[in-house]
Amino acid sequence: MATPLLPDADRPLSPASRTTLPACRAVDTHQRLPDASAVSAFPCIARVIALCGFIAGCSARAADNFDWPQWRGPNRDGVSAETNLNFTWPREGPRRAWVAKVGLGWSGMSVVGNRLYTMGNAADLDAVLCLDANTGRQLWEFNYICATADPNGYHGPRCTPTVDGRLVYTVSRNGDLACVNAETGALVWSHQLVNEFGARIPKWGFAGSPLVEGGLLLVETGARGRSMMAFDKLTGRPVWANGVDTAAYSSPVGFGSESNRFVALFSASGLTVRAARDGRIAGTFPWRTTFDVNAATPVVVGDKLFLSSGYGTGCAMVQVSTNGALKPLWTGKQMRNHVNSCVVFNDHLYGFDDNQNAQFRCISTVNGNIRWTTPALGKGSIILAGDKMILYTERGRLVVVEAAPDTYREIASAQLVGGRDTWVPPALSHGRLYVRSAENLLCFDLSTREPTPAKKGK
Repeated sequence: MATPLLPDADRPLSPASRTTLPACRAVDTHQRLPDASAVSAFPCIARVIALCGFIAGCSARAADNFDWPQWRGPNRDGVSAETNLNFTWPREGPRRAWVAKVGLGWSGMSVVGNRLYTMGNAADLDAVLCLDANTGRQLWEFNYICATADPNGYHGPRCTPTVDGRLVYTVSRNGDLACVNAETGALVWSHQLVNEFGARIPKWGFAGSPLVEGGLLLVETGARGRSMMAFDKLTGRPVWANGVDTAAYSSPVGFGSESNRFVALFSASGLTVRAARDGRIAGTFPWRTTFDVNAATPVVVGDKLFLSSGYGTGCAMVQVSTNGALKPLWTGKQMRNHVNSCVVFNDHLYGFDDNQNAQFRCISTVNGNIRWTTPALGKGSIILAGDKMILYTERGRLVVVEAAPDTYREIASAQLVGGRDTWVPPALSHGRLYVRSAENLLCFDLSTREPTPAKKGK
């Protein structure tokens, strides 16, 4: 069972006056704020009034079908609702609309309306950034202290911001969890997961993106006895916590019916399925990988979950019962996703196999049989838009491929950026493709006219 946490276990909500925007400022999230009992009555009242006013104003526009509000898109499955995209380009590729410097990092992009959110790092400060999605102009920046240098050479944050209404949630590689106002960047609440809850930082830092499920924000901490935690998304109050797994590098994904929601988390020791509401552990499936690198997000395939890991490990299809119990259907080495997940379309999975000399591959969801494999493209990430797949490779190449199980058919390609290890997945929103290089974020125009909904595969 999940452990309900004491109301005073969370960090007190910071008053809005702590954050002065649009000017940048450093906020030391490693310094614990005073306990509620040590705060005078007047500041507490002011804090409650500020929060009540904020909650009353939380009727922001809902994300539409063409927004990309979180890791891997609206449903965390790499699927865009757009079609009528332009894949006929000149030799140099699609038109580049703008480029913006965003600092070092591996954070993806989230887009809601005309606002884009991402993270970067410079001069030992992490930055949560909000840009105008049409022009690349910076609208606001929220900073906190986090060393730029990473001992393993992968500098900067890994988390992709999660946007929910007027709130944006982020996690630093060192476990700084922050909730900021999407309109202004003002700090709403924060926690230092290591100092407050005993979170254990994995070797390459925290990489998972927070997940909103109903009124809860779910975060992997890797702490003993509370390896996954749920917070009230508006106040930051801890609600439940359980588990002993060490954190890996995957992001949780929600699934199930509206009245029976589950959360799948791919941690260092394998897959755990929990009831979203109270954290009850419904099922586990052991799955160890070299270096504990379970990084690809589980893929929801109807009433099943597909898991895949690199370093020669392989993949598995697991049946999920109505109560969340797990039963393996098949396993093999047909697909070995390193850091980015597959997409599923019409009973087939498409993804990048293995981490050395990776190839792009199609396999059956029914039995894992390989349908086709391409020459080496290197690792990459995928967006499915209608029956087309938009691939962005680790060498900065954009490739468009038909989602068809009979053969590999390439429609278009272009070199967008140079360099290597461009592992950050792109975002697609309102006909614009956003990609990231070492320190820059680039926007490319793929629109032909107003985007229209794509047909869904099975």
